[in-house]
Amino acid sequence: MTAFDPVWFTFLNGSDIEQLELSDTEVLDAVEQGLLAQGHGETVIEPRVHLTPDPAFNGHFNVLRGYVAPLGLAGVKIVGDYVDNYKSGLPSEMALLNLFDPRTGMPLAVLDATAITEMRTGALTALGARHLARPGSKVLGHIGARATSYWNVRLLDRIFDLDEIRVHSRRPESREAFAKRLEDDLGKPVIVTDDWKSCVEGADIVVEASRLERPEPLLRTEWIAPGALVVPYGTMSAVELSLTDIMDKVVVDDWGQCRSGPFGALRAHVESGRLSEATLHGELCEIVAGDKPGRERDDETILFWHRGLSLSDIALGAAVLAKAGERGLGQKLRFS
Repeated sequence: MTAFDPVWFTFLNGSDIEQLELSDTEVLDAVEQGLLAQGHGETVIEPRVHLTPDPAFNGHFNVLRGYVAPLGLAGVKIVGDYVDNYKSGLPSEMALLNLFDPRTGMPLAVLDATAITEMRTGALTALGARHLARPGSKVLGHIGARATSYWNVRLLDRIFDLDEIRVHSRRPESREAFAKRLEDDLGKPVIVTDDWKSCVEGADIVVEASRLERPEPLLRTEWIAPGALVVPYGTMSAVELSLTDIMDKVVVDDWGQCRSGPFGALRAHVESGRLSEATLHGELCEIVAGDKPGRERDDETILFWHRGLSLSDIALGAAVLAKAGERGLGQKLRFS
């Protein structure tokens, strides 16, 4: 029998990651690095898969898998998405990210990816807006108050220094608490609205991150101002079929993921043929890499649909792991 050297991996829990206090710039730069690698053809994205243990639990697991060559990492993230977790005082989304050496298959790290999921989702929204929203955008209408919503608003404000932030969510206590957190952290007022229309009508940037139990067209196409950027990424669709009809460009994060699977804000648009490879302007990575144009005119109305990339998790996970190593945070655990 051949003797092998011990194999060790790093474990980072939520407290470790919180202590790192990643800056907005660090988060944006890491996720952009993943997009650039994707745009240069230096990644592998496996289609996400879902596990629904029992419909009665009102939730499911997403499994995201990918490889980022410039980082020398492969990764698998498992994230639970459970709508009713707030009733138990739990986050609706909790995740673990596993990082591996792609050359040997050996485990390198296991990270609490709950915060990573929140940050990378907000970063993808913000990076999309950097390329697709009007440069002078000042009014944000944001639907949803889940954890990823905070990072949407925070990073959009970092890029655009917003003058008006409107928020709405299903539960009054949720939207009030969300607005209070934003006001405390951003140092500017946040408008809490009682309905969808007053939140999004006429906004420069509209983000829809709702938590619907079933598809329901609550976001009306007529409320979208010409020249706006709309970013819908709710698990269940909240938009009308006519939304894509008014768009000059539709951009996604990965067409392979967007065209398949049971979930997503534009699932009905794909199934009905309104959104197809022929009508798609492109993927965000192509724009970030300079292969396709982003916004070209102020009067363009643009939609950016992101399903969430394993590459973003891996890229931000790599940045977290590197900073934790510099700070001496985390535990070394023996695998074998």
